[in-house]
Amino acid sequence: MFILDWLKNGVSWILVQFHQALSTFMDPASGWTWAFSIVGLVIVIRILLIPLFVKQIKSQRNMQLIQPQMKEIQKKYAGDRERQSQEMMKLYRETGTNPLASCLPILLQAPIFFALFSVLQGIAMYNPNDPGYTPPGVFAWAQYQDLLPQAKNAELLGVPIYGTFMNADETPMPMATRIVAFILIILMTVTTFLTQRQLIVKNSAPDNPMVRQQKILLYVFPLVFAIGGINFPIGVLIYWFTTNLWSMGQQFWVIRNNPQPGTPAFEAREARKARKVKAPPEPPPVVEEPAPVRKQPKKATRSQRKPGKSA
Repeated sequence: MFILDWLKNGVSWILVQFHQALSTFMDPASGWTWAFSIVGLVIVIRILLIPLFVKQIKSQRNMQLIQPQMKEIQKKYAGDRERQSQEMMKLYRETGTNPLASCLPILLQAPIFFALFSVLQGIAMYNPNDPGYTPPGVFAWAQYQDLLPQAKNAELLGVPIYGTFMNADETPMPMATRIVAFILIILMTVTTFLTQRQLIVKNSAPDNPMVRQQKILLYVFPLVFAIGGINFPIGVLIYWFTTNLWSMGQQFWVIRNNPQPGTPAFEAREARKARKVKAPPEPPPVVEEPAPVRKQPKKATRSQRKPGKSA
């Protein structure tokens, strides 16, 4: 498939570039070097997806703003599902809202995910004595072919980056492979759950009808990843765990600084603003000094008024 081959070339090229850069101060044959190269791949991909993330935020805000109109349509056409759907689609077009925008980052990462999976699987299948073997991605290029055996022999905590929970018996240390894979599966599942929960709890209005669907996905997505994770290579698990951490940090910044109106995060931001606005200091009380008391001169006695006497 042309698109998948193109993506494999792109993913493997980014991996190789980070590997060569990190090799200037790290062991090129170390699994840590390849693991940090995968982290670098995540950073590049997520930076490229920032415009899409901004579009996702705008779409979610629009969905929040049109909630009253959506409720009116649902109430007006409660007995006609077809007309209700038509009016909803019309409302989406008029307001420029895409209800699927929140899923776009995950959907666009899926091909990259499978491309990385294919590259790591190709590394695992490397056999110089097999004439039918085809190196994955740019590892087929002459200048990068020497990296292929190095990538296969690279180990992270004694575990090859291509190892999976299910094929652990095919690795040099099966038990270590299962333990590392299991820990990464748990981390990937938990961070997936927390990323989705962050949006629902902090940045969704309680009366939003989409929240019920989001709550279903809150448990479906982690379950899917937990079950499927037993077949994911260590490198793919590192990729997904890292991208979840990125998503959590990115969402935290957006939710804190640009929350949707009517959500708990919006109320928390308004409360922080109110605390920062300080009331003008009250002027110090004016202390009035008492007026000086004028002393009346004492009346001189008759003897004092005689000449020669002091007053």
